[in-house]
Amino acid sequence: MRKLLNFLAAFAVVTFVGCGSKSPNLEAKADEPKGEVNTYFKGAHMSVEDAKAKLSDGGFEVVTTFESVKDGTTIVFTCPTLKKEAAKPNRANIAVMKLFVDDEAKTISITNPVYFGRAYMQGDYDHATFTRVSDKIAKAFPNLTPSEDKMKFKDLAGYHFTLGMPYYEDVEVLGEGTNAELLAKLKEYQKGKAIAYELKITDDTTLVGYEIGRGTKRFVSKVGRQNAGLLPWPIVVSGGKATMLKAEYYIAMNYPLLGMGQFAGIASIPGDVIKDLHKPFK
Repeated sequence: MRKLLNFLAAFAVVTFVGCGSKSPNLEAKADEPKGEVNTYFKGAHMSVEDAKAKLSDGGFEVVTTFESVKDGTTIVFTCPTLKKEAAKPNRANIAVMKLFVDDEAKTISITNPVYFGRAYMQGDYDHATFTRVSDKIAKAFPNLTPSEDKMKFKDLAGYHFTLGMPYYEDVEVLGEGTNAELLAKLKEYQKGKAIAYELKITDDTTLVGYEIGRGTKRFVSKVGRQNAGLLPWPIVVSGGKATMLKAEYYIAMNYPLLGMGQFAGIASIPGDVIKDLHKPFK
């Protein structure tokens, strides 16, 4: 209850002060979008196997498949361009994109590299680079349409949900030690059953997709299964630390149309995610 009241209090304040940016100098360059950018590309339903085949034929590497919700599968994929960008300091989260096959709604949804590239790369973002990745997706999956989920391009790099909420760089430190020790702990905890994928980006950086608790992940169905591709949760192991994007940031980025009331309704989830992902490192 206390968490919920604090969350609602923050909303009350933002009504008067609005949302600020922690990175005010990251204005759009000449070749970058001036308006809104869609979060996802939507398309006609296909099987998981057909989607994987199209990704492979389109020059992408399928990293894993993951049951993110009932009758819904997340396909995690990457490519040399994404891995190259992810190798830059503090940019590991951009290493993968997601394709969500929804067998219930009979649709597919693919993350937009331009949207997440601008958000995760911050000042390192190069529009031509991420446009090329987006074009590869469009070529592999013709007739995609923009999602209703979207955000102003100029707001993406310095985004936070509202006053007092975290930005991209405000990560949660889950554990410290050598990278080898941290990865070993993830593999040892419950015999590594919660690890969805492990993607080595550089000798010092690995991105791990991790399954949050069954009770915690139910929030996806509550706020909208159509964006269930945000699961599994990314953990970055780099420089002797295991870190995660704060849930208030990560959920809001994947659900940009989420209203204040809806977010308040899942006010306990950020803390629950932290508890789930801290467990392997105790």
